[in-house]
Amino acid sequence: MDIADVFKNNANWITGKLSQDADYFENLGKGQKPELLYIGCSDSRVTAEDLMGLGPGEAFVHRNIANMVVGTDANGMSVVNYAVTHLKVNHVVVCGHYACGGVKAAMESSDLGVLNGWLRNIRDVYRMHKEELNAISCEEQKYDRLVELNVKEQCVNLIKTAAVQKAYRDRGLKVHGWVFDVHTGELIDLKIDFEKYLKDIMEIYHLD
Repeated sequence: MDIADVFKNNANWITGKLSQDADYFENLGKGQKPELLYIGCSDSRVTAEDLMGLGPGEAFVHRNIANMVVGTDANGMSVVNYAVTHLKVNHVVVCGHYACGGVKAAMESSDLGVLNGWLRNIRDVYRMHKEELNAISCEEQKYDRLVELNVKEQCVNLIKTAAVQKAYRDRGLKVHGWVFDVHTGELIDLKIDFEKYLKDIMEIYHLD
């Protein structure tokens, strides 16, 4: 890749946008009012707005390795708090994807240095669901199922937060779990039962 091409592409993009709407960038500078917070993987093949068919200003996006929601991650928790409390999004989406390198790495018995601490969170998901996962003989299917289970557990981690609980109580915010199939382009709704998960964990994680 020639980095200079990026700036040429940018100039062409600007020209294209202005040809469609002369006020495009003026309107863009007026602020944002996204309806949803998207928490996805940093994988270079998975572009949030493209797969949802959304444009600038329609989704607040946070990405990290394997689309994790970790309570001790100040960056991620700040994004959740800002999007839910200040931007007042009505939907929070955790979106994983099949063929996720982070999930695969977490399943391997190897020392990955600084990544160990982060991937331990995925290994904990495996530990919680090891009976189901160990019963799957096909490694690829096992990876795919762990991707799905990881998304579900990250949704639960979201529901544990005060910001999400308050937004649900005050305006009916919903949490969703999706998986993007990189082989077909399909976006799959895992149909997370938000109210059920909330009810199940409220005894321990209820926050006024």
